Amino acid sequence: MSAQHLHDGANQNGASDPGTGHAAPPDTTRLGHLLGPQGVQGAVKLYVLGDPEQLRPLKRVYVESRGWLTLRRTERVGPGVALHLAGVGTREAAEELRGLQVYAADAELPPLEEGSFYYHDLRGLPVYAGGAELGRVQEVFDGGHQDLLVVEHAGGNSLLPLQAPYVLVPLVNGKPARIELAPDAPAGLLGEAEEAGAEVEDGEPGQREAEQSEDSTAP
Repeated sequence: MSAQHLHDGANQNGASDPGTGHAAPPDTTRLGHLLGPQGVQGAVKLYVLGDPEQLRPLKRVYVESRGWLTLRRTERVGPGVALHLAGVGTREAAEELRGLQVYAADAELPPLEEGSFYYHDLRGLPVYAGGAELGRVQEVFDGGHQDLLVVEHAGGNSLLPLQAPYVLVPLVNGKPARIELAPDAPAGLLGEAEEAGAEVEDGEPGQREAEQSEDSTAP
């Protein structure tokens, strides 16, 4: 995905995308979902997550449950786009694709203008708050109204809302360099509060034991 709203649909192990519930191929970006036939010659309309122009250079797309299909050409239809896919030559065949998710290989996506980035570029980036590294981004998922960073940290995994005003993505040479949490970010986003609480709870029994020991040795 990019700053222009293409959404990542799979992690590097081909896991299920919680935004769709469907298994996605590894190292791909979700382009959108198919809406139904356009005309009578097999074209199928695509609801695009982002700029339809970014689909033009693609030679193939991955269609959920159908695999990789050659993309013969794209056709602008109002604000969206219609796909002409190899092997889909009738309106009936296009109708069978309604509702299926469509993906592109990360390596085959066209380059973006300076200052924009695909969301898969965020995978593996460190997450900082106050100068300290708290974890690393494992994935980016489409959560509906909010895209979610899956961040692995000492306490496990947490979901971080990417569009939140306190989540910053500094760029270095036009590419995302890290994720930063602004000073006004809510506490405990990445489990910090729970971890601190666990440390206090672990420490309290030891303190009580020490106190009891001191009481037992007192004259």
